[in-house]
Amino acid sequence: MFVTDYVDGYCERVAPGLWGEPLNDLSNLAFLVAAILVWRLAKGDRIGRLLAVLIGLVFVASSVFHLVATRWAGAADSGAILVFVLVYAVVFVREFWSRRWAWVAAPGFLALTVVTALLGGGLYLAPLIGLFAFAAVLAYQRDTAWTRFAVAGAVFALSLSLRTLDRDVCDYVPVGTHFLWHLLNGLVLYLVSRAAIRPQWT
Repeated sequence: MFVTDYVDGYCERVAPGLWGEPLNDLSNLAFLVAAILVWRLAKGDRIGRLLAVLIGLVFVASSVFHLVATRWAGAADSGAILVFVLVYAVVFVREFWSRRWAWVAAPGFLALTVVTALLGGGLYLAPLIGLFAFAAVLAYQRDTAWTRFAVAGAVFALSLSLRTLDRDVCDYVPVGTHFLWHLLNGLVLYLVSRAAIRPQWT
């Protein structure tokens, strides 16, 4: 097994080649749009700008993976998403709970990710749990931001379902459903990033 090995993991891809997943590649533009919108919304806010850059990194990594379809690109794609999730966990604790305890958010969330992955939930069950946990904590604190995380959690739940269904619907939907995962996740990343830029709320 080599990092350069070819990966055929999605309905849309039927052979090696840079343009083997056109919908999966084009739908990555949702991340670019989200990054630009968050950057503009952040104005001079350093946290907002950081989140925008990390969303841009997800765009680049996911685009490269769906172009070259290799193990190293897949690892980079997952890594970019994991970096955003861990940084956002710190941002959430810092902005909505306690700056004193923000430092424990990343290792804590990483531990949750490892546990859920070992239990068969993959890399994305922990973020799903996290979004609804964030909403619950804020609802308990009577912070109106809880609705933003509840909506983001609902969208991500739909997105994750569509990602899971991709290989199961190949016979009926040859292009698969993975491109919808990209489109919806672009929205999720925008929603949670916007929630973190509290002074910009309208």
